[in-house]
Amino acid sequence: MASEHMSLQKLGLSLLALGAIAVLIGGAANAQNLDQGKSVTKLFADSCATCHRSARGLAKGRFSPTLFLFLQKHYTSSSGSAWALTSYLESVDTPQRGQSRVATAKPPATSMRSPMSVLGR
Repeated sequence: MASEHMSLQKLGLSLLALGAIAVLIGGAANAQNLDQGKSVTKLFADSCATCHRSARGLAKGRFSPTLFLFLQKHYTSSSGSAWALTSYLESVDTPQRGQSRVATAKPPATSMRSPMSVLGR
C-alpha cells in the first residue's frame, strides 16, 4: 500500500509539472506584439521620450545593426519595431537637403595670424 501511495504521488507531481510546462509554453506562444500598429513617433514617445527630449543625436555614430539590437533587447517588443525605430532615429540625424554636416558645423576657432599680417611686417 505504501509503495502504491508513493507511485500515485509521483504520478500526480509529474502531471502537475507537465501542466505547468504546458501553461508556460502556451503563454509564450500567445505573446503579443505590443508595438504593432504604432507609428515610429509613437514608439519614440512611448519608449524613449521619458529620458530623451528629442530623437536627434541618438543614432549619431552608431552602426545600424548595433542600434537595432540594443533597441530590440531593451525597448521594443518585435524586430520590426526595432528596425522601424532604428530607421527613424537615423533619419532625424541626417542633415536636411541642401545642407551638409560640414556646412552646418561651426568653423574651429584659431589664434593664428593670417598670412597677410605676417607678410606685411
